Amino acid sequence: MTGAAHRSIDEALVYPAGRTLPRDLSRGAAFLVDKPKGDTSFAVVRAVRRAAKQKKVGHAGTLDPLATGLLIVLVARPATRLQDAFMAQRKTYTGTLRLGEVTPSYDAETAVTARADASHITDAALAEALGAFQGTIMQRPPMYSAVRVDGERLYKKARRGETVDRPPRQVTIYDATITARDGADVSFRVECSKGTYIRSLAHDLGQALGVGAHLTALRRTAIGAYRVADAWPLDVLCDALDDHP
Repeated sequence: MTGAAHRSIDEALVYPAGRTLPRDLSRGAAFLVDKPKGDTSFAVVRAVRRAAKQKKVGHAGTLDPLATGLLIVLVARPATRLQDAFMAQRKTYTGTLRLGEVTPSYDAETAVTARADASHITDAALAEALGAFQGTIMQRPPMYSAVRVDGERLYKKARRGETVDRPPRQVTIYDATITARDGADVSFRVECSKGTYIRSLAHDLGQALGVGAHLTALRRTAIGAYRVADAWPLDVLCDALDDHP
């Protein structure tokens, strides 16, 4: 196999929490970071770039500002060239959606614009509806997303009140499981391919049930074999990098 997505990941470049930092960061490092709620993925990259004093820093897969969890931050060329290889790995998420409420962003970033009574939705009906989304499916990105249309991010158009056609994309839901329920609030676990929008999954599930839904919480717990349990808190990593000679 060829191509960047199939490039072998050098585990020597991967730095979970607590591992001694490399002497020379310019030789590359992939840091497992637990992204805080409210920060954009770019804000995390910016903080690491400043602390590491390296110009070339990126990440392997965006997390929305309201989401938390594993973000792999890539420092210097030997690590950034592995971006596609990291992104090609399966992602695992846990989260909560609320039945009976719809928002334009499909999550809690924007205000609820429609409500419906969801008290009649049984656990069996919920599980059956979610099961229909497993496997390879076509999914339409949210208007509030970083996808580019005509050279502009969709979220910029959405904030101006615009709506444009978003061609559906093929994604794979390897596993989707309901883990708990408290009335209209439904907790879940999803394992999926790159490019999957969990917000869209929540929204589409609500539409399939006829009551609407939006995402209220999301946490990425794994990217392939890499786990958020092994990730650096952002402030701890930045302090360690600041102290790095």
